[in-house]
Amino acid sequence: MYRHAIKELIEWKNNPKHLPLIIKGARQVGKTWLMQEFGKKEYTKVAYVSFDSNPRLDILFQGDLNTKRLLDGLGIEVGFKITPIDTLIIFDEIQENPLAITSLKYFTENAPEYDIIAAGSLLGVSYHKGTGFPVGKVESYELRPLSFQEFLLAIKENSILEIIENNNFDMLEVFKDKIIDLLRKYCYVGGMPKAVQEYSETQDYQLVRKIQKNILNDYEQDFSKHIPPEQVERTRLLWNSIPSQLIKENKKCVYGQIKSGARAKDFEISLNWLINSGLVYKISRATEPKMPLKAYEDISAYKLFILDTGLLGAMTDLDVKSLLKNDKLFNDYNGAITEQYVLQELKTINDLPIFYWSSNRAELDFIIQYKSEIIPIEAKATINLQAKSLKSYREKFNPKYVVRTSLANYEENSGLFNIPLFLIRNVCKLLG
Repeated sequence: MYRHAIKELIEWKNNPKHLPLIIKGARQVGKTWLMQEFGKKEYTKVAYVSFDSNPRLDILFQGDLNTKRLLDGLGIEVGFKITPIDTLIIFDEIQENPLAITSLKYFTENAPEYDIIAAGSLLGVSYHKGTGFPVGKVESYELRPLSFQEFLLAIKENSILEIIENNNFDMLEVFKDKIIDLLRKYCYVGGMPKAVQEYSETQDYQLVRKIQKNILNDYEQDFSKHIPPEQVERTRLLWNSIPSQLIKENKKCVYGQIKSGARAKDFEISLNWLINSGLVYKISRATEPKMPLKAYEDISAYKLFILDTGLLGAMTDLDVKSLLKNDKLFNDYNGAITEQYVLQELKTINDLPIFYWSSNRAELDFIIQYKSEIIPIEAKATINLQAKSLKSYREKFNPKYVVRTSLANYEENSGLFNIPLFLIRNVCKLLG
């Protein structure tokens, strides 16, 4: 399996002023594999330690956080001398030891010649008295599930991947049916590494679904372990309501539909936990499509998505037979699968602000901020390109670029871009 994040880590290593790197992301998105694979490829030695149930490390980091002392202790733990330049130090499950997080500050200040990568699944929600996050002393990177392009590489569809990456429109038209079939499979399998690996090895959708269900069960177990008891049931209610919220024509999150009489403040702690743990994406409404979008955020109106389209299908018990019908997967659930997929692909573009827009009569799926432009994006399930919301938006704001993504072929006409769903990750390249 290959992850595009490897390139990001190589760029981090090659920057002479790099700081210790913390990789964030939900459980089971492949953080441990990524760190170890990067270490094998780019370093002579990998000093891997996990803080999960390791009493020796607990004792080591409870003492003086002197970097020489820590390096000596870590060397004993891994069985070899840790040296700068040729050794990658990996701190896995670092959220289990808050003092290890604090130690990154001292490595930055006193031993910057050592390369350190840390990872934790619940770093965004961990809280420990008497410790502090090393603000300004570390870099961070968020790892997400595999994108469609990474999925193609994992299942050895390298030639298809090449024509997609190169925007080879002639060849894309020739192999369109095959690509759409692969896209349907991706929407069912999703991008969780274990599910992708199972599909790559067996093509057994039932085994894939079993893995997805196990992941969902693990997430719900985390609710009980890490959330205050009085918030556990609310968190479960909110988490399990997201598919039904996405099915609605107006996909704005409405708490009264989760529980009668409920208000946003009742679920505030639960929502923040789900977001900070990497399980949920919150896409806010922008009141005006102006620069910068963040300044026009309506904090009271937002849509919620989960981290992976395959997990969304598992939550809704999407039937595998839907894969065999040309457009059924994209039409089911009022386009929820399509919108989830598009959001995931946009999330792979670093530092891309993503919002949505609505008025009394129209709602536009997404608007993004790219360079000096605000770009509307309408996600359509099939090749039916009737988009009343997009038309309303154009008439009102007259944007320079407009994007409509569907199963239709690529076309550009006076600033209106029809971009196939399987190319939406390339949207910024296509706009120039």
